[in-house]
Amino acid sequence: MSTTTTLSIPLNIIFFHQIQTTPTSSFSQFPQTVTFSRRKTVVKTACSSSQQNPQQQQKQYKKKKELNNNANETDFEAEKGYDPVGFLVKRGVSHKLFAQFLRERYKALKDLKDEILKRHMNFKEMASGFELLGMHRHPEHRVDYMEWAPGARYCAITADFNGWSPTENCAREHYFGHDDYGYWFIVLEDKLREGEEADELYFQQYNYVDDYDKGDSGVTVEELFKKANDEYWQPGEDRYLKNHFEVPAKLYEQMFGPNGPQTMEELGDIPDAETRYKEWAAKNGPSPYAVIDDGKNYDIFNVKVDPEWQERIRALEPPIAYWLETRKGRKAWLKKYMPGIPHGSKYRVYFNTPNGPLERVPAWATYVQPELDGRQAYAIHWEPPPEDAYKWKNGSPKVPKSLRIYEAHIGISGSEPKISSFNDFTDKVLPYIKEAGYNAIQLIGVVEHKDYFTVGYRVTNFYATSSRYGTPDDFKRLVDEAHGLGLLVFMEIVHSYAAADEMVGLSMFDGSNDCFFHSGKRGQHKFWGTRMFKYGDLDVLHFLLSNLNWWVEEYQIDGFQFHSLSSMIYTHNGFASFTGDLEEYSNQYVDKDALLYLIMANEILHVLHPNIVTIAEDATYYPGLCEPTSQGGLGFDYYVNLSAPEMWSTFLETVPDHEWSMTKIVNTLISKREYANKMLLYAENHNQSISGRRSFAEALFGEIDEHSEDYKESLLRGSSLHKMIRLITLTIGGRAYMNFMGNEFGHPKSVEFPSPSNDFSYSLANRQWDLLEKDGIHCDLFTFDKDMMKLDEKERVLSRAFPTFHHVNDSSMVISYVRGPLLFIFNFHPTDSYDSYAVGVEEAGEYQLILNTDEIKYAGQGILKEDQYFQRTISRRVDGHRNCIEVQLPSRTAQVNSLLPLLHFLFTFYVSLINEVT
Repeated sequence: MSTTTTLSIPLNIIFFHQIQTTPTSSFSQFPQTVTFSRRKTVVKTACSSSQQNPQQQQKQYKKKKELNNNANETDFEAEKGYDPVGFLVKRGVSHKLFAQFLRERYKALKDLKDEILKRHMNFKEMASGFELLGMHRHPEHRVDYMEWAPGARYCAITADFNGWSPTENCAREHYFGHDDYGYWFIVLEDKLREGEEADELYFQQYNYVDDYDKGDSGVTVEELFKKANDEYWQPGEDRYLKNHFEVPAKLYEQMFGPNGPQTMEELGDIPDAETRYKEWAAKNGPSPYAVIDDGKNYDIFNVKVDPEWQERIRALEPPIAYWLETRKGRKAWLKKYMPGIPHGSKYRVYFNTPNGPLERVPAWATYVQPELDGRQAYAIHWEPPPEDAYKWKNGSPKVPKSLRIYEAHIGISGSEPKISSFNDFTDKVLPYIKEAGYNAIQLIGVVEHKDYFTVGYRVTNFYATSSRYGTPDDFKRLVDEAHGLGLLVFMEIVHSYAAADEMVGLSMFDGSNDCFFHSGKRGQHKFWGTRMFKYGDLDVLHFLLSNLNWWVEEYQIDGFQFHSLSSMIYTHNGFASFTGDLEEYSNQYVDKDALLYLIMANEILHVLHPNIVTIAEDATYYPGLCEPTSQGGLGFDYYVNLSAPEMWSTFLETVPDHEWSMTKIVNTLISKREYANKMLLYAENHNQSISGRRSFAEALFGEIDEHSEDYKESLLRGSSLHKMIRLITLTIGGRAYMNFMGNEFGHPKSVEFPSPSNDFSYSLANRQWDLLEKDGIHCDLFTFDKDMMKLDEKERVLSRAFPTFHHVNDSSMVISYVRGPLLFIFNFHPTDSYDSYAVGVEEAGEYQLILNTDEIKYAGQGILKEDQYFQRTISRRVDGHRNCIEVQLPSRTAQVNSLLPLLHFLFTFYVSLINEVT
């Protein structure tokens, strides 16, 4: 048995750990084992994504210790009650191949988690890469930069502050500058001001937030260290700190005697450890306290110590508090140093690769200026002084039971033909959204992208807000003000693919084709020209999972809609025909690694941020999207019903009004009844307004000639269908509803982003908010939309149980259903009105009309009068129910009736009897 020391030659020894408890006591050995792992460790510098005050940093050690103790107690690996096919059993689905796929996927998930925990302390650390990677200020008067580029041979920072030199700020050689996983580390030291001397302590720390700190008090380092040692050590325990060579000397004397060899030549050949131990044991007897080692790098050393002493030492907190006593304030730092990389500096990362040198915008950059007017892209160092940094004022609102989401794009949110800003949106649009009655906003195109006309879907810099809208602090203000108004803030996140740009994006980032993405055809989207992530790579997972956590930690985002999951789940990117057979979701075209990423994303997000909301956008409706991960699902909170807007578009564009199928409307809107409470519905979102297609308002009103004879009739048709489509979509489905900016008032034009095809015109890349300032159809439609949102807020429509359908008649084109105490009746017939249409209801009583699409204030005809707003039930079996009500139904109208409380019904009935008698 042999061991290897850090010397250049092997030295084999037997070590007896002996401790003198007091200056006068004899050496003694203690029967308690402590284990030390011989794994190679990588030292990392702890940096935060934002500046912390001293009190927060002072608690850092305690938080890390608690995190380590509880790392294995989180429910990331909830073995109890974990059933890989649980949701199939729950739904009564039997499919042998898919069940086997789920079991194999669960095994792969366990293996993936094991691999992650070999590299990271816990899953929180796995999802917190932004604390180390990128550019971060370190307390020891420097800025640290870390980047992942496994294909590079050399790494440096080129910037305006070093004249774009590729040699001045570079990574050091060997393990001082990079590790075996391809992570590069560069230190940018702050520069001493003229006439200033370097700090006495090489580890001198500074507080960059407060002007003064404890180190400015004048207490010397020697005094602090003495105070710390006096408190930390018992008498005699610091013996080996003061006498570093005592233990080696004692060992040497044990091995070679008092007159042992003094040179390597005198040392000669040393027998191996096992031989020497046997010789020693023959003289002294076997010892249970010897360190035995097989010479392998994973051996465990067993050292005997006093158990009481061990428990006392373990209970002690490291004397970090005394270390922080040396930290000085911001004024002392500014007096002595100039920032190594000033706020606002422009920089790029330089790599030397097997294919030659190249420059890239850092992958973890948080503020980026893309290529513009032929200028090369660069990152911007964002480190404003404390007095200018944004300070949060509001916390996130409580997540409501029902979501009314207003989807918006910052750039087109203004009325002028230009790119709008974060501040414009905050000042003008947020109050409007609050007035309109929505309780959440969903922003698209926020993450940095080079080409504006891509609407933000070809992301180039995943950690940066788009600089064309403003600064990172401007976006923080937007989120903060939205929270102050009681609005949740969601983002559409694009992790299903990335832009193929090389200079500013991630493609060929380190010169290799497979750094972040698959190589070959697998790494290219079949139709969109984008790059496909390599989800099976731990470092790519580290990047993507950290990205999700970054938006929550840095910008207090409340939720994500995951864009185009079908692009990532399948190697054919979702461009295949689906029959609904479960085999299609488990065959060779399914990317299991992508599914594992989605499971990990949902588990980590919901553990770290319990109030987070995740929404899945998947055109293939992958089985188990919104099932718990412990039951074999993917763990999303909601899924988007993408069939509904397609149905409405088809009806409006190609199907005559009298041929609309009521059965198809109902079946499409409630396509997956078992997941109704997880469904997000919308009549139209940005796809109908942006993706080269016509919005509903454009289809309904766009071809109306104001001077034609049937102008009023066409206008009435358009406004009636616009209201009815939205009302049935809101009230028939799940607990979430979404609307794209401007569609609520029938914006007359779709969006067209500036591009070569329109000579880069901004004329259609805006919203015509001025239409609401004058009376007319748009103002009336907005009034109806507001009252529709108030209906949900007051009556809790979306949060109620799934509706009961009483009447779906394709001949009369009438749909009726009950949700809670509310009765919804829709007459889609283009010409037929009904004076006394009987609809079955279960409960007897009186119904009050509380929302009528035909009111004049909603651009209707006002056919129903106020005396018709109350209807009593009739004891007659209709639609399989014991009672019914007979209502007047004008063509293309909808009404919402509320069952009045029994006491109110009895009172009105009694009053009516008295009136009849008198």
